Amino acid sequence: MKTIQLVPKPGGPSLVEREARQPIPGPGEVLIRVRAAGVTPTELEWYPTSHTKEGNAREGAVPGHEFSGVVEAVGPGVGLLESGREVYGMNDWFAEGATAECCIAPFEAVAPKPPNLTHVEAASVPIGALTAWQGLFDRANLQPGERVLVQGGAGAVGIFAVQLAKYRGAHVVATASDRNLEFVAGLGADEVIDYSKAPFEEQVRDMDVVFDGVGGETLQRSWSVLKPNGRMVTIAASEEGTSDARVKEAFFIVVPNQKQLYLIAEMLRSGALRTVVDTIVPLAKAPEAYLSALPRRGRGKVVVLVEEGSSTQELPEAGASKKRQAAGQGRN
Repeated sequence: MKTIQLVPKPGGPSLVEREARQPIPGPGEVLIRVRAAGVTPTELEWYPTSHTKEGNAREGAVPGHEFSGVVEAVGPGVGLLESGREVYGMNDWFAEGATAECCIAPFEAVAPKPPNLTHVEAASVPIGALTAWQGLFDRANLQPGERVLVQGGAGAVGIFAVQLAKYRGAHVVATASDRNLEFVAGLGADEVIDYSKAPFEEQVRDMDVVFDGVGGETLQRSWSVLKPNGRMVTIAASEEGTSDARVKEAFFIVVPNQKQLYLIAEMLRSGALRTVVDTIVPLAKAPEAYLSALPRRGRGKVVVLVEEGSSTQELPEAGASKKRQAAGQGRN
């Protein structure tokens, strides 16, 4: 099968297309025929990409740990999924990813694909939506009526953080670039701040929750806008190895959760939640996507189309109304 692998080369590692054996699902595992895979460029710098769980050097890692596809086979102990079922989900960071024709995922990490989404649209969902869900609800315990600041409201995670916070009944403030102000407002943000025109800390204060997807200086400046008992959540990869105790407490990494994938799928089906695909690339151009060498709008997710024909219909424009989706005009 075709895969995209990270391999050592003079001058540094590189992503190349390589053939590999099709994996065989073990107990509790599912073999997915991948139709589309989401791209997280920072993944190339993460520890699990270069090391095994035992701490040894890892070579030939296949990136892309969120996918949409079809069940090809199931391992022992998986009796609730049949071959041919359309599913979406994510797999372990140390496992070979989905930028390949097939991948393995634990049964507990997949759920039926929302029927109104294309595979490309569905592949853009798992990591972003689960990260926003777990950050806002599981870690910050966001409550109706609270005020939340989403740093990076147009990003692959930010689009879901804005929508889920609004769905919970919070007052949502988000930061975005000038070209994305209207777009983020269309996601449901009550206030959108152009971070390039004036410091956000001069425009907001008394936040119950800050959901940070940027890190660095933005994260450090965000502490000042929290209430005394406010909660900070950050997903910025740059903060993973921090020595700052409060940042350590705020930082988290998303984990697969089948129940949450089911709930998210229902919200996508009903139109209560929507996804945004920034750019679609074929498998052969996946290395360029990971190296951020492709033009994009800076809205939502870049997706690799692994199998041609998995996204033959026009994707919704940014800001498309939820009512249109709820009226049954989704895409199959």
